[in-house]
Formats: sequence, structure tokens, C-alpha cells
Amino acid sequence: MEILLDGDTEAALCYLKAKGVMDPEFFCKFSVDEENRLGNLFWRDSTSLLDYIAYGDVLIFDSTYKTNVYDKPLVLFVGSNNYRFTIMFGCALLQDETFETYKWLLETFMASMKDKKPILILTDGDEAMRKAIDDVFPMSNHRLCSWHVSRNAQNNLKDDELLRNFQACIWEPFALDEFEKKWEVLREKASTPKQKEWLEMMYEKRNS
Repeated sequence: MEILLDGDTEAALCYLKAKGVMDPEFFCKFSVDEENRLGNLFWRDSTSLLDYIAYGDVLIFDSTYKTNVYDKPLVLFVGSNNYRFTIMFGCALLQDETFETYKWLLETFMASMKDKKPILILTDGDEAMRKAIDDVFPMSNHRLCSWHVSRNAQNNLKDDELLRNFQACIWEPFALDEFEKKWEVLREKASTPKQKEWLEMMYEKRNS
């Protein structure tokens, strides 16, 4: 704790450097801002590299919004192995959530993973994140995580009947024309401007 209080950034980088001495495949990269303070920080170990080579066809790219004392978004690169266990491919602390930062992060992630590109990427739908994925992984399929979509639906619709109809549009195996009819009913039942606006936004993202 005394070391951290004297200089937490320096202590963290020293710790990661020591990890690199013990683990030859350990990877860490960071950037600094205009005031020479820590900007972005990414790291992963050798186990993450081996897991990604074996199971990195599907990549979950998720950010936890500024829940740490440094007010930095924490980004996790996650996947699933052949036992359906969650596995970690890498972690990052970011200075912000802009296109430029996400692009730096994805390019750094790729460099750490021997340029193996994922086939499918799942995200929470952040627009800057989407643009960075399209730029760095133009051939990968980008889809929205259904858990995040459901959570966002609860926050934006706040109506049990609307939620049930929305979930039906996502999960039930409708033909295209059936889906369009169901969605039109959903639009008509939306009673507030916020609900209507959110549904229009999600309709534009329906292919994802």
C-alpha cells in the first residue's frame, strides 16, 4: 500500500514488468496523455494467448463503465472454451471511450495475439466501439450481445407488455414478414417519445 500511495501507476507498470520476466509470452502495452500521465493500459498473459489461439473465433468485447477509483473504463476480452467455461483473453484500462482509443486497443490486442482475427465479435452496441471494430476487423461479423440488449430494453421501455413483445421479436423464430408485423405492433404500443426513439434505434440495428 505504501508503494501504491507513492506512485500507483509506476507500481502497476513495475508489477507488469515483473510478470513479463516470469512469463516470456506476457504482453503489456500502455500509452501516455498530453500531461505524461497513464492513458491506456492493455495486458494479457501466456494462458490468454494459448486460449485465444484455440478458442478465439468468438470474441466478447465488453466494457465496465468507470467502476474503479481511477474513473477509467475497464475493458475485458472474453471467450468460451470447449467446456463452456468463460476464459479471459485480455484486459485494459482506457482513458476514454472514443473511436481513436478503441482503435488503439483493438490494434494492440491484435498485435498481442499474433494477428489472429476473430470470426465473430459480440459487444454491447457502443457506437465508437462499433466503428473501431469495422475499421480493424472489417471481415469479422459484429453482433450485439443479447444480455446487454435485454438489459437496455428494461432501462428504456419500462413496460412489462412492451418488454414481452420486444423479447418475442428477438427470440421467436418469425419469418421476415411476421417479424415486421410484430415490430409494427410494438411501435404502436410504445406510449412515450423515449420508448419510440429507442425502438427506432434498435430497429436500425436489427441485422446485428
